[in-house]
Amino acid sequence: LQLVQSGGGLVQPGGSLRLSCTASGSTLYYGGVGWFRQAPGKEREGVSCIEMDSGRTFYADSVKGRFTISKDNAKNTVYLQMNSLKPEDTAIYYCAGDDVTIATLWPIPLDGEVSWGQGTQVTVSS
Repeated sequence: LQLVQSGGGLVQPGGSLRLSCTASGSTLYYGGVGWFRQAPGKEREGVSCIEMDSGRTFYADSVKGRFTISKDNAKNTVYLQMNSLKPEDTAIYYCAGDDVTIATLWPIPLDGEVSWGQGTQVTVSS
């Protein structure tokens, strides 16, 4: 399973961005895809996750009501729509996936068990 990210960039507070995570090498019928972020000097934290077969979604409290995770099965892609962005959302965002189970992915990914995207910078600043 390989994951390629797109999206991200610089946005003003209150703005929106959408991140994409496209899988290859495997079709994501099962398992899940999650989004994680790491800010300078801080530990990596889980942002959101979606279970591919059930469609169940999970969110960190800090992003509930502002971020939405979704999937497009035909495109083998998972999206993270980020609205009402705050400066504290500034971080490098990574997607991670497992095409078998979500248990290795959320809320704490097992690095040796999941595949990672290349990361993308999100900066929220005026």
